[in-house]
Amino acid sequence: MRTAGEGRGDNRDEGLPEDYAPGTTAETAHPLTRESADLQRTQRFTRSAGDTPNGADGASDAGSADRTRQFSRADYQATADDSDEPPAAPPRSATPPRPRRRRFRKRWIVVLVVLAVALTPVATWGWVWNTARQDERPRSDAIIVLGASQYNGDPSPIFEARLQHAADLYQEGVAPVIITVGGNQPGDNYTEGGAGRDWLVQTGVPTEQIVAIGEGSDTLRSIEAVAGVFNERSWESAVIVSDPWHSLRSRQIARDFGIDAETSPARSGPAVRERETQLWYITRETASLWYYWIFGDSSDIVVHAA
Repeated sequence: MRTAGEGRGDNRDEGLPEDYAPGTTAETAHPLTRESADLQRTQRFTRSAGDTPNGADGASDAGSADRTRQFSRADYQATADDSDEPPAAPPRSATPPRPRRRRFRKRWIVVLVVLAVALTPVATWGWVWNTARQDERPRSDAIIVLGASQYNGDPSPIFEARLQHAADLYQEGVAPVIITVGGNQPGDNYTEGGAGRDWLVQTGVPTEQIVAIGEGSDTLRSIEAVAGVFNERSWESAVIVSDPWHSLRSRQIARDFGIDAETSPARSGPAVRERETQLWYITRETASLWYYWIFGDSSDIVVHAA
């Protein structure tokens, strides 16, 4: 038979408070006492797991971490191998891929280029038409009359309309000199420049105020010949007389030769009477202007207008 002291001694041997009755264990003791017992067991387990033969705690910690990582990889691999479901596909991006945007931009660039190529001739056609409506008459060094067909010294209706307009400009005092320019066809006895001079003299323009240049088979060659006279006499400015639809190209060529040129087209004659003829002249001049820009040459198309 145990005494009360012995009972309390047994309790102390098991790490329990002295005031606990016999038969009380750590598991049935006060909650704080149970927590202390659990903490002691955890500390003993931790010391046991961390002990190594050489006592290197740092090495044991590294080994434990390596074993943990190895276990995690192996466990993940085993889990992946045991699963029959395919891996989930990565989420798709909500924005379109970059190559598709590039293709979209390239497509629009091609469309814009095609539109520009298609609309440029149309814009040039409008430029020819708008320039034909202008009538510039600044005080200049000379009036240039571009030649047209002549028949044995008699100017054609188109050429005569140009010469009459040049005579009117001379009478208005636009310039003191009139230049008639143009060559002849094989077998002709007269040049366009000479036929134009004779016609102007008959209308009252003094001979000494007329410079006839009997060369030039097209617009480019004719203005090139006129530029030679301008250089010899140190002239700079001119007013070109031609058909309305010919104004833009003749002015452009003259400026390329260094002549400060404006245009005052003739408003009478076969070239401006019928609408069908006007449309044909504008279209012809648009093509001829582009030919000059691209090849630097003249592509005059002979039009026999009566």
